[in-house]
Amino acid sequence: MDDFTRSVEAALFASDTPLGAEEIAAYVGEGDVAMALAALAERYAGHGVELVERGGRWHFQTSPDLAHILRRTREEPRRLSRAATETLAIIAYHEPVSRAEIEAIRGVQISKGTLDVLMEAGWVRTAGRRETPGRPLLYATTPDFLTHFGLSSRRDLPGIDDLRAAGLLDPLDEAIYQLQLENEVEED
Repeated sequence: MDDFTRSVEAALFASDTPLGAEEIAAYVGEGDVAMALAALAERYAGHGVELVERGGRWHFQTSPDLAHILRRTREEPRRLSRAATETLAIIAYHEPVSRAEIEAIRGVQISKGTLDVLMEAGWVRTAGRRETPGRPLLYATTPDFLTHFGLSSRRDLPGIDDLRAAGLLDPLDEAIYQLQLENEVEED
Protein backbone atom coordinates (compact mmCIF):
# COMPACT_ATOMS: atom_id res chain seq x y z
CA MET A 1 0.00 0.00 0.00
CA ASP A 2 1.42 3.39 -0.98
CA ASP A 3 1.84 6.33 1.42
CA PHE A 4 -1.08 8.28 -0.05
CA THR A 5 -3.51 5.38 0.49
CA ARG A 6 -2.17 4.96 4.02
CA SER A 7 -2.80 8.67 4.62
CA VAL A 8 -6.40 8.31 3.45
CA GLU A 9 -6.80 5.28 5.73
CA ALA A 10 -5.42 7.23 8.70
CA ALA A 11 -7.69 10.23 8.05
CA LEU A 12 -10.78 8.00 7.92
CA PHE A 13 -9.75 6.02 10.98
CA ALA A 14 -9.12 9.14 13.07
CA SER A 15 -12.33 10.90 12.05
CA ASP A 16 -15.31 10.67 14.38
CA THR A 17 -17.69 11.43 11.49
CA PRO A 18 -17.95 10.11 7.93
CA LEU A 19 -15.89 12.11 5.43
CA GLY A 20 -16.54 13.13 1.84
CA ALA A 21 -13.81 12.88 -0.80
CA GLU A 22 -13.21 16.65 -0.63
CA GLU A 23 -12.77 16.54 3.13
CA ILE A 24 -10.33 13.65 2.82
CA ALA A 25 -8.37 15.55 0.18
CA ALA A 26 -8.19 18.55 2.54
CA TYR A 27 -6.47 16.31 5.12
CA VAL A 28 -4.14 14.32 2.90
CA GLY A 29 -3.38 16.70 0.05
CA GLU A 30 -3.08 16.05 -3.66
CA GLY A 31 -3.66 12.57 -4.97
CA ASP A 32 -6.29 10.22 -6.36
CA VAL A 33 -8.65 9.96 -3.38
CA ALA A 34 -11.19 7.88 -5.33
CA MET A 35 -8.58 5.27 -6.24
CA ALA A 36 -7.29 5.15 -2.65
CA LEU A 37 -10.85 4.70 -1.32
CA ALA A 38 -11.52 1.90 -3.81
CA ALA A 39 -8.28 0.16 -2.81
CA LEU A 40 -9.11 0.47 0.89
CA ALA A 41 -12.69 -0.74 0.42
CA GLU A 42 -11.36 -3.79 -1.43
CA ARG A 43 -8.68 -4.39 1.19
CA TYR A 44 -11.13 -4.27 4.12
CA ALA A 45 -13.90 -6.29 2.40
CA GLY A 46 -14.62 -9.39 4.47
CA HIS A 47 -12.68 -8.15 7.52
CA GLY A 48 -14.08 -7.36 10.96
CA VAL A 49 -14.34 -3.72 9.94
CA GLU A 50 -15.24 -2.52 6.47
CA LEU A 51 -14.89 0.77 4.65
CA VAL A 52 -18.32 1.84 3.40
CA GLU A 53 -19.74 4.78 1.52
CA ARG A 54 -23.10 6.25 2.53
CA GLY A 55 -24.44 9.33 0.80
CA GLY A 56 -21.05 10.25 -0.68
CA ARG A 57 -19.35 10.05 2.71
CA TRP A 58 -16.93 7.31 3.80
CA HIS A 59 -16.37 5.66 7.18
CA PHE A 60 -15.26 2.44 8.82
CA GLN A 61 -17.98 0.30 10.35
CA THR A 62 -18.21 -3.10 11.98
CA SER A 63 -18.92 -5.84 9.46
CA PRO A 64 -22.70 -6.48 9.56
CA ASP A 65 -22.23 -10.17 10.37
CA LEU A 66 -20.25 -9.25 13.51
CA ALA A 67 -22.46 -6.42 14.78
CA HIS A 68 -24.11 -8.74 17.31
CA ILE A 69 -20.83 -8.89 19.25
CA LEU A 70 -21.00 -5.16 20.00
CA ARG A 71 -24.72 -4.90 20.71
CA ARG A 72 -24.37 -5.16 24.48
CA THR A 73 -21.89 -2.26 24.59
CA ARG A 74 -24.04 -0.02 22.42
CA GLU A 75 -26.57 2.27 24.02
CA GLU A 76 -30.03 1.60 22.67
CA PRO A 77 -31.39 4.67 20.91
CA ARG A 78 -34.67 6.17 22.02
CA ARG A 79 -37.57 4.96 19.90
CA LEU A 80 -39.28 7.58 17.80
CA SER A 81 -42.93 8.35 18.40
CA ARG A 82 -45.37 7.50 15.62
CA ALA A 83 -45.66 11.23 14.80
CA ALA A 84 -41.86 11.55 14.52
CA THR A 85 -41.61 8.41 12.39
CA GLU A 86 -44.34 9.62 10.03
CA THR A 87 -42.77 13.08 9.85
CA LEU A 88 -39.33 11.63 9.08
CA ALA A 89 -40.80 9.45 6.32
CA ILE A 90 -42.62 12.41 4.77
CA ILE A 91 -39.46 14.52 4.81
CA ALA A 92 -37.37 11.69 3.34
CA TYR A 93 -39.79 11.00 0.49
CA HIS A 94 -40.85 14.59 -0.30
CA GLU A 95 -37.87 16.78 0.59
CA PRO A 96 -37.53 19.69 0.65
CA VAL A 97 -40.89 20.03 2.37
CA SER A 98 -42.50 22.70 4.56
CA ARG A 99 -44.26 22.18 7.87
CA ALA A 100 -47.63 22.93 6.21
CA GLU A 101 -46.97 20.28 3.57
CA ILE A 102 -46.03 17.74 6.26
CA GLU A 103 -49.25 18.53 8.11
CA ALA A 104 -51.31 18.26 4.90
CA ILE A 105 -49.86 14.83 4.15
CA ARG A 106 -50.27 13.57 7.74
CA GLY A 107 -53.70 15.16 8.11
CA VAL A 108 -52.88 16.53 11.57
CA GLN A 109 -50.76 19.31 13.00
CA ILE A 110 -47.28 18.42 14.20
CA SER A 111 -45.79 19.86 17.33
CA LYS A 112 -42.54 21.79 17.10
CA GLY A 113 -41.06 19.17 19.42
CA THR A 114 -41.42 16.50 16.73
CA LEU A 115 -39.17 18.36 14.33
CA ASP A 116 -36.80 19.24 17.19
CA VAL A 117 -36.36 15.53 18.05
CA LEU A 118 -35.50 14.74 14.42
CA MET A 119 -33.09 17.66 14.21
CA GLU A 120 -31.41 16.71 17.51
CA ALA A 121 -30.93 13.18 16.17
CA GLY A 122 -29.14 14.77 13.22
CA TRP A 123 -31.49 13.24 10.65
CA VAL A 124 -33.32 16.40 9.57
CA ARG A 125 -32.04 19.89 8.79
CA THR A 126 -33.51 23.15 7.57
CA ALA A 127 -33.05 23.49 3.83
CA GLY A 128 -33.85 27.13 3.21
CA ARG A 129 -37.15 28.87 2.66
CA ARG A 130 -39.81 28.45 -0.01
CA GLU A 131 -40.28 31.45 -2.27
CA THR A 132 -43.98 31.83 -1.44
CA PRO A 133 -45.87 34.23 0.83
CA GLY A 134 -44.72 33.80 4.40
CA ARG A 135 -41.48 32.16 3.18
CA PRO A 136 -41.94 28.93 5.17
CA LEU A 137 -38.92 26.93 6.30
CA LEU A 138 -38.14 23.80 4.30
CA TYR A 139 -36.89 20.57 5.83
CA ALA A 140 -34.67 17.86 4.33
CA THR A 141 -32.78 14.79 5.50
CA THR A 142 -29.05 14.83 6.31
CA PRO A 143 -26.13 12.54 5.43
CA ASP A 144 -26.42 11.20 9.01
CA PHE A 145 -29.94 10.00 8.14
CA LEU A 146 -28.51 8.00 5.22
CA THR A 147 -25.69 6.62 7.38
CA HIS A 148 -27.97 5.63 10.26
CA PHE A 149 -30.40 3.78 8.01
CA GLY A 150 -27.68 2.23 5.83
CA LEU A 151 -28.68 4.03 2.63
CA SER A 152 -26.30 5.18 -0.09
CA SER A 153 -28.81 7.78 -1.29
CA ARG A 154 -32.50 8.62 -1.03
CA ARG A 155 -33.05 6.53 -4.16
CA ASP A 156 -32.48 3.48 -1.91
CA LEU A 157 -35.64 4.23 0.10
CA PRO A 158 -38.21 1.45 -0.34
CA GLY A 159 -40.95 2.05 -2.88
CA ILE A 160 -44.65 1.33 -2.45
CA ASP A 161 -44.24 -2.19 -3.87
CA ASP A 162 -41.43 -2.94 -1.41
CA LEU A 163 -43.54 -1.71 1.51
CA ARG A 164 -46.54 -3.73 0.34
CA ALA A 165 -44.41 -6.88 -0.03
CA ALA A 166 -43.04 -6.43 3.50
CA GLY A 167 -46.59 -6.12 4.89
CA LEU A 168 -45.90 -2.64 6.21
CA LEU A 169 -48.92 -0.97 4.68
CA ASP A 170 -52.04 -0.70 6.79
CA PRO A 171 -55.08 -2.11 4.89
CA LEU A 172 -56.82 1.26 5.32
CA ASP A 173 -53.78 3.09 3.93
CA GLU A 174 -53.74 0.60 1.05
CA ALA A 175 -57.41 1.33 0.23
CA ILE A 176 -56.75 5.10 0.33
CA TYR A 177 -53.73 4.66 -1.95
CA GLN A 178 -55.84 2.69 -4.46
CA LEU A 179 -58.52 5.44 -4.43
CA GLN A 180 -55.86 8.08 -5.08
CA LEU A 181 -54.55 6.09 -8.03
CA GLU A 182 -58.07 5.74 -9.45
CA ASN A 183 -58.70 9.50 -9.05
CA GLU A 184 -55.43 10.32 -10.83
CA VAL A 185 -56.42 8.09 -13.75
CA GLU A 186 -59.88 9.73 -13.96
CA GLU A 187 -58.33 13.23 -13.95
CA ASP A 188 -56.07 12.37 -16.90
